[in-house]
Amino acid sequence: HSFGEEEFKAMKKDAYLINTARGAIVDELALYRALKEGWIAGAALDVMEKEPPDLNSPLLKLDKLIITPHISYYSEESYAELKTKAAQAVLDVLKGELPKAIVNPQVVKER
Repeated sequence: HSFGEEEFKAMKKDAYLINTARGAIVDELALYRALKEGWIAGAALDVMEKEPPDLNSPLLKLDKLIITPHISYYSEESYAELKTKAAQAVLDVLKGELPKAIVNPQVVKER
């Protein structure tokens, strides 16, 4: 975890944690304690360690937490851009080029 009790205690009391990256970044027990004890002001999670979350999770009972189901990226603009970039990646491959946004080009072997 990148965020545990030590990190939450070091944050300002009016800070908000927003995680749209990966659930494993945040220790959810530490987040619960941070919110319950007032170490931070609030949090918003679009990802969680376990998805879907356990309905008995104490996090779900907190008023200082907003949880969304992997939709924080969504807007009309981002959805249109997503389709455009996907189409461009297909065109790049058909032209024998690597897509511009390829994450791991080292795994692509030359033919």
